[in-house]
Amino acid sequence: MADLPERVDHRHLRASDADRERVAEVLRTSAAEGRLGLDELDERLRAVYAARTYADLEPLLADLPAPSTAVSLEGVPPRPGETPEKSGAVAVMSGFSRRGAWVPPRLFSCLAFWGGGTIDLRDARFRYGELKIRAVAVMGGVEVIVPDDAEVHVTGTGVMGGFDHGATSVGRPGAPRIVVTGLAFWGGVTVRRKARRAKDLDD
Repeated sequence: MADLPERVDHRHLRASDADRERVAEVLRTSAAEGRLGLDELDERLRAVYAARTYADLEPLLADLPAPSTAVSLEGVPPRPGETPEKSGAVAVMSGFSRRGAWVPPRLFSCLAFWGGGTIDLRDARFRYGELKIRAVAVMGGVEVIVPDDAEVHVTGTGVMGGFDHGATSVGRPGAPRIVVTGLAFWGGVTVRRKARRAKDLDD
């Protein structure tokens, strides 16, 4: 009987483009939460896209509070045509957008540094009773668009910048609760109420 080949250590398996993108997303979220500086984020992202195996990727997440199997992270199962939840976004001299049919997580952290971002919740399907958005704008801007029937609490701070509290209001009974917090430094965070564009998104 022929000898069976030894089982290959998964760390030596080749990483796919999708694996690299998932690790990059964890790093961007960590930067938005203040766990990584912008220089370190840039350094680690360069290492991510140069990685060939899982062994190359794992050290980049070793000191972050993420599962060691982050290369196979899964979000809330989406409906057809719906974007799975993502826990954050970063715009450094660029932009980001979360809009359309998507599933927000319990906490969404974002950073706009010399850039801008839009978080549009009008067509979102809320899987949790409360969504907390932590927005940091440094010489940049973040726009948050909330459904006009939502309960909204804005608690962020502006330092030589603006953090709009005008959307704070009680919503209809049973509507999602949205808390927007963070910091605007030489930048701005705007929260606006707009009518929903789709129906029955909370079902």
